[in-house]
Order: sequence, then C-alpha cells, then structure tokens
Amino acid sequence: MSTALAIASVTAVLRDLLNNGLIDHDVTGVIGGNVTVTALPPDRIETTGPNAQSQLNLFLYQVTPNQGWRNVGLPSRDTRGERLSNPPLALDLQYLMTAYGAEELHGEILLGYGMQLLHETPVLTRAAIRTSLAPPTRVLGGGGLPPAMAALFTSELAEQVEQIKIIPQTLSTEEVSKLWAAFQVKYRPTATYQASVVLIESRRSTKSALPVRARNIYVIPFRQPIIEQLRSQAQAGDPIVADQPILAGYRLVIVGKQLRGEDTLVNVGGIEVTPAAGDVSETQITILIPATLSAGVQGVQVIQRTLMGLPPTPHRGVESNVAAFVLRPRIEALGVDNPQSDPSGLFSATVNVTVSPAVGETQRVVLLLNELMPALVSPPVTGDSTPLAYSFNAPSRVLLSPPGPTEHLTIPISGVRAGIYLVRVQVDGAESPLIADPNPASPTFNRYIDPKVTIP
Repeated sequence: MSTALAIASVTAVLRDLLNNGLIDHDVTGVIGGNVTVTALPPDRIETTGPNAQSQLNLFLYQVTPNQGWRNVGLPSRDTRGERLSNPPLALDLQYLMTAYGAEELHGEILLGYGMQLLHETPVLTRAAIRTSLAPPTRVLGGGGLPPAMAALFTSELAEQVEQIKIIPQTLSTEEVSKLWAAFQVKYRPTATYQASVVLIESRRSTKSALPVRARNIYVIPFRQPIIEQLRSQAQAGDPIVADQPILAGYRLVIVGKQLRGEDTLVNVGGIEVTPAAGDVSETQITILIPATLSAGVQGVQVIQRTLMGLPPTPHRGVESNVAAFVLRPRIEALGVDNPQSDPSGLFSATVNVTVSPAVGETQRVVLLLNELMPALVSPPVTGDSTPLAYSFNAPSRVLLSPPGPTEHLTIPISGVRAGIYLVRVQVDGAESPLIADPNPASPTFNRYIDPKVTIP
C-alpha cells in the first residue's frame, strides 16, 4: 500500500510520462519552439504577455472514493475500540489535460500528442513509477530534485497491490463549462482522464490473530427441528398427558419432528438442559423441568449443536421454533396467623403460603379465596347460598441485596367473612391448581376440596 504521498506521486509520474513522450517525438521540432509540461491550476498558467509559451498542463481537479475498494478491511476496530486492521483509503483521481499554444495550432498539436501518449500507456507499470520517482544521481555541480520532490520516492506507489490504470473520461458540454467557469479563466482544448486506483494505508500497529494451523470442511444436511406439541409427565413411568397442569418437578415432553441431533440441548426459559441419551428420539424429547425455573409463561426451544474440530467440540448449529407453556405454582403448605374480627363480624389475618417453585423478587403474586360450599342436599337449603370470593395482592418484597427467590409468602387479608375457603395463588398470571375429590362414593365427588384454610 502507498503512503499519503501517492496522490502527488501519480501526478508526478504522469507529468514525467508526458514530458518524456514529447521529447521522444521531437515535438519542439514540430512546432518550432520550446514546449513545457506542467501540473499547475489553470488560473496559474500565463497565456498572454512575453512569457506565454506552448505547454501541456495536467491538473488534478477531483478526487473520489473508489467503490470497489471502499469496504476492504472493514470493520477496522473491535467492540472494545482496539484496531484490528488498517483499511486502505482507495481513491480515483480525475485529471484535466489542457493544451496551451503560443502560436496557431500549437494547442491542437500538443493535445494530440498527449492523448496518444496516455492511450498507449493505459497502465503505469511499476518500473516506470520507480524510474520517474527515483532520486537523480548527484554529479559534480548537479543540483538534483528539490527536497519536496525527492520525498515522493518514499510514497511506495510502485509497491501497492493494484496498478494504476489510466482511463479516458467523457464530460458533457455543460460539465466542462461549469469547470472552466469555476477556474475563472478562458477555456482551452481539454481532455479528461481518471487514474484508478490509489491505495493509501496507515502504518499504525494492529491486533493480529494467530494463523490457522489446520482447516476442516464439514458438509451437513440442513435439518431444522420442529416442535409441534408440549406434554407433561408427573414422574417417570406415569402416563404422558397433553393438557394436564405443568408443575415444578414434572417432566416436560416435547413432541415434534427431526428433534435428534449430534449434540442436542433444550432451552427452557433461558436455562439450557441436556437431556439423557435415552430420552431423545426423532419425534420426542423428555426433560426434567429445571428446579430454578420460575412460575409463569416459559419458552422452549430445541438446539442442535454441531461437533467440529479435533477433539470434536460443540459449535452453534440449528434451532427449532419456540413453543410456550405455563409453569403453574403448587401450594405446599398453608396457615393462618393473627385472625382478628371487626365490629361487623369480618376478619383480617395473615395467610402464610409455601409454594413451589420459589417466587422471584419481581414477580407479581395474588392470593385467591373461594368459599367452600357444603355438599348439595335435597331439598336444597334456602337462603343466600352464593359462595363468597376474595382476592389479595401480596405486598412488594423489600429489596435487600437482593433477597433472591423465596418459597414462603406472607399475605395479609382483611374484610373476610368466617368460613372455609379454597386457596389459589397466581404468580405472574400462572395459577396454582385445585384438587378435586376422586372418591365416587363421596357426596363431594369431583368437586374441589383442597387446598383450603379456615377463617378464623
């Protein structure tokens, strides 16, 4: 790659190319006078007066980014801001080649020779660049190049990856008139060219990774796992049921297609679980619900990692769709403390509930009480037999450092009429199940009977 001196170096090489070509073609003899080749802005060319002479001028009027190289080497920095690479500054140089004639037809002659020279030199060879930019050999009494010009030898233009190409360009009459109007000088015969591409690269230190010692190619057919249904199993050996409540300690059964992979994981609510080898098949995966999983709506996804390398290590592979289920809390123990009645005969108390799984500090908890009515009798009991129902929000937990999940909840209640109540707990909308009487001979058969508390 070149240094920042590359732009000036390209102009110097082109000027040297034109100057040598005019000398080789003996243009001075053709026009009968001296000819100079310059690289000046048009407003600095003297076209009138005793110093006016025939000359060919090369002017760099525009520099544009090269579209093919502009994204090479990116990104140049990592997430910590450290430099990974030095992306090249890729530029295209736009030139105006203008002929000035001190006499009639001199401008046309010079423009013709200049265009021929650039047409016959479509690429600036590395040898030509080195020759043009090489410092002159100093001889006794020789002056050499000025220091500014001698520095162009260090631009490393000849060593850049891509060679400089000279491409003729076409400008419309309107574009040409706007250019010369901007120069604020009189128009002269002009040809336009593009020099592409100049690559300027920084020399700053970069962070380089170690080279790869060996490369392995793996061809794996694409088989995306698909989850079709979620079922549950109370414990190993029990029947697998599709719609039963899913509680802590249950086994989750995933039913679908193409579920078995080289290395199969199940992501349950952000917790990765590795199923036992005997619990994984093409159509079904069975896992134990993690003990740390919170109650509420949870997502399930099957992840199939690919084993690569020596020794084989898991790499990211394919993932299934996400299926959802509700992990419902279960009431493990109940108690009532400090029941107190008010003048109207209603009670306030504190209900102590032990639930599974543990409740997170930010989860919302609601206690639901439904009056347990006696078994139906015949004839029915007259009077107001509508069962009462109450709901109470658990108070916000005091954030310590932090307290973490807890299984023990203390919920104050008030304004409750004395009686026996069925108890449910909602955790983030997931509701604990009630237990129905399974005895066909009981008068309360198939009615909810537990869990319950007595107030007072």
